Amino acid sequence: MARPALTYRLSVWLAEFRIMKIRPATDADHDAIWEIFHEIVAGGDTYALDPNMSRQQAMAYWFSADTHTYVAERDGRVVGTYILKPNQLGPGSHVANAGFMVASHTQGLGVGRAMAEHCLAEVRRMGFRAMQFNCVVSTNTPAVHLWQQLGFKIVGTLPGAFRHPKKGFVDVYVMYKSLL
Repeated sequence: MARPALTYRLSVWLAEFRIMKIRPATDADHDAIWEIFHEIVAGGDTYALDPNMSRQQAMAYWFSADTHTYVAERDGRVVGTYILKPNQLGPGSHVANAGFMVASHTQGLGVGRAMAEHCLAEVRRMGFRAMQFNCVVSTNTPAVHLWQQLGFKIVGTLPGAFRHPKKGFVDVYVMYKSLL
């Protein structure tokens, strides 16, 4: 029997999920994506990207030719974005890679989980055999926890591979999930 608090949280999450729409990004989404991208990358604590990256550089990265870009909308407003692409070219192209960003004012409301589940469905639909994250910052505990809940395993630790703006050099995880 479900506990009342768990039942309530599940009901709230389901309500949030139902009003959230995840769709392919369009040119009209660039402003909203830039706002989220800039906020996340400028923080310097979760992505190994230049915090001073220009909008033009960011959009070129997020919309590169081999990348599928998506947005999560709630109440008609973009609240998250993710990219999906092959992790490597050629013989490694059967393994997917992705990156996720959630607007700070909606973190903890299930946006990341909804995008992650959407992404895993897309990965399967596209015929990838596995998914790998090359650079999950160990101090990004919400991301590590989410990926572990979704069946990803830490298959490698890169000691001190990320320079965190407040915590100094911290570990990076390589996380992997087979889809077979």
